Amino acid sequence: MSPNGSDRSPRRPMRRKLLQAMTAGLVLATATGCTYKDFPRLGMPTPVTEEAPRILSLWQGSWAAALATGVLVWGLILWSAFFHRRSRTKIEVPPQTRYNMPIEALYTVVPIIIVSVLFYFTARDESKLLSLDKKPDVTVNVVGFQWSWCFNYIENVEGSDGDAKTDKNLAAIPDRFKADFPDNAGGTYTCGVPNERNPQTNNPGPTLWLPEGKTVRFILTSRDVIHSFWVVPFLMKQDVIPGHTNAFQVTPNKEGTFLGKCAELCGVDHSRMLFNVKVVSQERYEQHLKELVEKGQTGYVPAGIEQTSHEKNRETNNL
Repeated sequence: MSPNGSDRSPRRPMRRKLLQAMTAGLVLATATGCTYKDFPRLGMPTPVTEEAPRILSLWQGSWAAALATGVLVWGLILWSAFFHRRSRTKIEVPPQTRYNMPIEALYTVVPIIIVSVLFYFTARDESKLLSLDKKPDVTVNVVGFQWSWCFNYIENVEGSDGDAKTDKNLAAIPDRFKADFPDNAGGTYTCGVPNERNPQTNNPGPTLWLPEGKTVRFILTSRDVIHSFWVVPFLMKQDVIPGHTNAFQVTPNKEGTFLGKCAELCGVDHSRMLFNVKVVSQERYEQHLKELVEKGQTGYVPAGIEQTSHEKNRETNNL
């Protein structure tokens, strides 16, 4: 009986609050827009490239490790709180332990093991994803600028004369990338303009066309500040840095129109740096390049800021 004569136990309000908290957590975990098919991806969109499942697997593995760690930590906290709380009947101070070497060694070694395992898988997958060993079927120079994108198609297109390997507009691109350029690639381009929208989806921004099933290499250059090239369902993005050329390649394996955006806060109109990626058949891709040439969009737009001396020296030393 409680001091006021009531039979009500003081533990009941605590249990009720705990039950409410667990119910709220369950509702938050389940009342989302995801279906059971979406849940295994843990918030990631459906992959549309051959490389994306590797990224998705790393994401899922990180979540699994975080969940296991969380369960262990919260389990130890709750166990300590419930089974080592002060007794109602005993008032003596429990034995005080200054240190416990096995436990201290445990909570030092275990985090090191966790970080080491995550580092191994991250380094392994990153090395594979950034590998440029395979010669690409298609090369696109992505040019970021405030506040849109240009796409230089490094292609040998009928009606467009020139050579991408010697074109002055592509001087910012290092020779190590130009070695894989097609011979006599006159090329064509498309650039974002204000209020431009994709006619199929009505999404804002210019549209980059890519062929399905072909290895595409993106060479990323900037004209002004740091941007970040992110095609959302590719599950991969990379910084677009002035004076430093980045590159990666993917193989789209699903036709459709997908969203892209800048993932780096690049200034006041960063939100306008949207674009679309349209993956089509090889025949439709080649037809689109011819349509660009017919519009007079031949050659290449300036790629951006030329490499800094430091970056040139770094690449020379790595050869």
